[in-house]
Amino acid sequence: MSVPRYWRNIPQRIRMEALKCKSCGKIIYPPRVKCIYCGKNDFETYIIPEKGRLISFSIIRHPPIGFEYTTPYIVGIIEFDNGLRISSQITDIDIKELKTGMEVEQVFRKVSEDGKSGIIQYAIKFRPIFQNI
Repeated sequence: MSVPRYWRNIPQRIRMEALKCKSCGKIIYPPRVKCIYCGKNDFETYIIPEKGRLISFSIIRHPPIGFEYTTPYIVGIIEFDNGLRISSQITDIDIKELKTGMEVEQVFRKVSEDGKSGIIQYAIKFRPIFQNI
């Protein structure tokens, strides 16, 4: 079953977006009504880069209700070249291989599945970029 067209046509669902304040130039993520730096509310859309660097991470062994089946999982802080930092789940790597400083990239991954209706929910996560030497 493919994702309905109306769902795919909402850009924030297929890419990560932030806001860039037109007054002070700061990037705000997650998006807010007013700039947390200058208080203005004049923004433009800022598309978050697909690649960044893992600067910190934590292993979640006791998840919130509904996510018990996913443990353990990794949540990391990703920093981009422009200085923006976001938190995101890290995927596609064994916990023992994870290191701060690794380059990472955005990927779509399954988050949950509703057993009754069969609806699968996806989200953007980050995975390490391994370079061939």
